[in-house]
Amino acid sequence: MKAKSIGILVLLAAAAAGLCCLSFFGLGPDKLLGAANIKQGLDLKGGVNIVYEADKESPTREEMYSAIALIRGRLDNLNYTEAEVGQQGDNRIRVDIPGVADAETAIKEIGRTALLQFADEEGNVLLTGAQVVNAVKSAGTDPQNPNVTLPQVSLEFSEEGRQAFSEATKNNIGKPLYILLDDQVISAPTVQSQITENSAVITGSFTTKEAEDLAGLIKAGALPFNLNVISMNNVGARLGADSLNSGLLAGAIGFAMVFVFMIVMYKVSGAAAGLALIIYLGLELVLLSLMRVTLTLPGIAGIVLSVGMAVDANIIIFERLKEELRSGKTLRAALDAGYHRAFPAILDSNITTILAAAVLFWLGTGPVKGFAETLAIGVVLSMFTALVITRFIMKSLYGAGVVNPKLYGSK
Repeated sequence: MKAKSIGILVLLAAAAAGLCCLSFFGLGPDKLLGAANIKQGLDLKGGVNIVYEADKESPTREEMYSAIALIRGRLDNLNYTEAEVGQQGDNRIRVDIPGVADAETAIKEIGRTALLQFADEEGNVLLTGAQVVNAVKSAGTDPQNPNVTLPQVSLEFSEEGRQAFSEATKNNIGKPLYILLDDQVISAPTVQSQITENSAVITGSFTTKEAEDLAGLIKAGALPFNLNVISMNNVGARLGADSLNSGLLAGAIGFAMVFVFMIVMYKVSGAAAGLALIIYLGLELVLLSLMRVTLTLPGIAGIVLSVGMAVDANIIIFERLKEELRSGKTLRAALDAGYHRAFPAILDSNITTILAAAVLFWLGTGPVKGFAETLAIGVVLSMFTALVITRFIMKSLYGAGVVNPKLYGSK
């Protein structure tokens, strides 16, 4: 029995070390658990924070949601996949873009209206981008040289757009149909015949990149209002790296102090809690990696805080254990009773914390969401490690022959 219990403890320690290695160095299948999967936020990686304000009094909730969705689409098209977009107040939109070097270009690309229009010679608008459901870069032939391939943009219309385009081409045969983007003429093909299909192409002197960008802007759609930049903050990459190092150092120091405190105060129980905390950190890193969480400085604070809460749960259990031992119960009975009596208090305190984290995640933006996310994950894991893993370790220690009540804090 002793050999079996000691073997279990060794396996737990090896599992904790393995989880940390998988998380930090990406040793899992296809590097699913690699640290590279944990994205760094603006305050750690550097980049730009932009706050836009709607150029409209009292925009509706639907208009704000539409603007946020369109900006998110534009960011994706521009390969700013780690960017965060969220509403701030009633008429402002906050955009965090990590790793951006040219903030001015990013602002111009994000805030463009991409107003697509089809107009006749008199300037009458016959069709707009709102009636376009898709736009992609395609390849067409040069009318003057069929052997030459030219980039173009293929459009797909909605049913309403198809009817409007059919009417526009019918009434303008032999005349140019002007295609405008943000009031600038980008193409003016001459209508040869009525087009009744739900598709069309935009041709012009495009490079491949220009055709891709144009298709992306049209596909992202037109914003329901103009956006004014009211603030822009740059975070240097070096400052972000310093913040990350400082946060990790603070977390390591805090973890070490907690580990020492637990051993001094609770002896064997504290050592079991320390081993459970190592496993807890490994599990947290694995979850952050699998969930592709964006880690921010407040997010690191959430992890450190959840470590403290994991210890708090253990302290409640150990104090109950000491009370049971003082009442004259055997160590085995005291272990069972201590966990049983501590469970309601641990459950209540952790549920309230999870509810608070949920509210922060729902109403917060940017770093606040990062804090709420890591805190909620940490609290759930802390309950698991305190109520399951620490208990399993302590029972293994008991089975290994560590049965002196004084080693568990009893006087």
